[in-house]
Amino acid sequence: MSVTPANFIEGLTFNEAGLIPVIVQERSTDAVLMMAWMNEQALSQTIETKRATFWSRSRKELWVKGETSGNTQEVVSLSFDCDSDALLMQVIAHGPACHTGATTCFDNNTLTLS
Repeated sequence: MSVTPANFIEGLTFNEAGLIPVIVQERSTDAVLMMAWMNEQALSQTIETKRATFWSRSRKELWVKGETSGNTQEVVSLSFDCDSDALLMQVIAHGPACHTGATTCFDNNTLTLS
């Protein structure tokens, strides 16, 4: 059976708030850019437009990455983990991912274990 948007979404397990965590990764470098949340509407819109769309838990609304900053993310692929409760989104990033202007939200506060 081929994967369609409908059966991809149906196969997911959203949490009690109707959300699923999404790890965003740059396709060309494999760098982890950010983590965000999606509800079913954000995921459907992302699939339809190929533009990363998330759910803002604080504002309680959808937000399209780059809508304000211009730093968009063109979605290349979506995968879910073995428990169907987390997503990996590979993107082509057009500008920094972090609201601070950094390329990734994970470039600070690193604990190195030797």
